[in-house]
Amino acid sequence: MSSRNRPAWEEKPSAAGLAAKGASIAVIALLILFPLYTIALTSLSSGETVNRVGGLVVWPGDGITFNAYEQMFRNPVVLRSLVVSLGITAVGTVISVVVSILGAYSLSRPGSFGHKTILFSVLLMFVIFPGLIPVYLWVSAIGLRDNYLAIILPMAVSAFNVVVLRAFFMSIPQELFDSARIDGAGEFRVLWQIVTPLSKAVIAVVTLFYAVAYWNNWFNAFLYLDDSGKWPLALVLRTYVVESAPLPQASGLQDAPPTLAVKMAIVMIAIIPALIIYPFVQKHFKKGVIIGAVKG
Repeated sequence: MSSRNRPAWEEKPSAAGLAAKGASIAVIALLILFPLYTIALTSLSSGETVNRVGGLVVWPGDGITFNAYEQMFRNPVVLRSLVVSLGITAVGTVISVVVSILGAYSLSRPGSFGHKTILFSVLLMFVIFPGLIPVYLWVSAIGLRDNYLAIILPMAVSAFNVVVLRAFFMSIPQELFDSARIDGAGEFRVLWQIVTPLSKAVIAVVTLFYAVAYWNNWFNAFLYLDDSGKWPLALVLRTYVVESAPLPQASGLQDAPPTLAVKMAIVMIAIIPALIIYPFVQKHFKKGVIIGAVKG
């Protein structure tokens, strides 16, 4: 194809275009990394440095100290909320992924029971949501107030994730299902031994979506958990960092860190799990979401 008839996006980029792209990426990376840098540095700064700066620390002054993290992990409020968040995220993610896989697989098989009606109901959730008050009344009516299930069940299934999984399952060649059924495999065996191994990429992406949603969810805990001892880390983060409520001081520290440093340490602990997990799942994003959506 001659350069005259070649589409614009297939043309070799010019030096100016490459420079503009590089500069844009550098600016975006700076806008993302600089706040993380200031938060991390403030959490590692001494009281003298934070007091002298009067806010977030941009340049290390009197060295690095881990007093803020020491106080945070000695504080029963923060430590307990961290354990609660880990438990809710682990249990909720397992429940959500299993239910979503089962639902998406049944909806990907034409002729399954209630296929069209259930699929229409799932798609309807994209435009119509029950709303806060009906969900709150439902949770209260079944006795889940002040129960961790009140955080998990209302967000156990995401219509978007079910549709993405269904689209990927439908892209699997029908011949594989036919050959498995000829060998006497049932639906659960087909799902476990054929569909699941071929769908590791999309399952990894959906798992990340659910895990991040549970880890960052504070609103359901705010609504349904009356006991502050059951609060997850996200709600503690909102209460003591966003609303600037006084955080109980941990005993046993000779040089107590400033409140701002402790708050930034809590923010770092809330961010670190996502930063650790995301690089391992990122390679699956294109294959898991984009290919599944296009083929569906």
